[in-house]
Amino acid sequence: MTISTQSPASDTRTHLLCYLVASALASHAFTQCWRVEHVVESARIWLARNRIAMGWLERVMLGQLALRISREHLTASKGVPHAKVAMFFTDEMKLNYQSPLINDIWRRCNQALRNSGEIVGSND
Repeated sequence: MTISTQSPASDTRTHLLCYLVASALASHAFTQCWRVEHVVESARIWLARNRIAMGWLERVMLGQLALRISREHLTASKGVPHAKVAMFFTDEMKLNYQSPLINDIWRRCNQALRNSGEIVGSND
């Protein structure tokens, strides 16, 4: 298995961040707590599945950003019902981009990365 050692592209960071937010929201829906270890494991799984290497500091920063976006989403939406969690992911545990909620999370993640300077000059 070949793993890319290049710095991940902006869209790759957005995909990972979106996956981490969805994963954190799903975990919170079932446990009613924010589990940092779940975000860390989700990042490892996503990076391995996509054969991408990312430095520990960038993973930590994206994980913290994912938790912040998740909390903001939960505050704005008043919760995520268990029935909606099932629509976050496909049977292969990849993000379900057909879900309007995942598309909303994608936009939030993209904007958060733009605001942090991670995405410069990319198109919506």
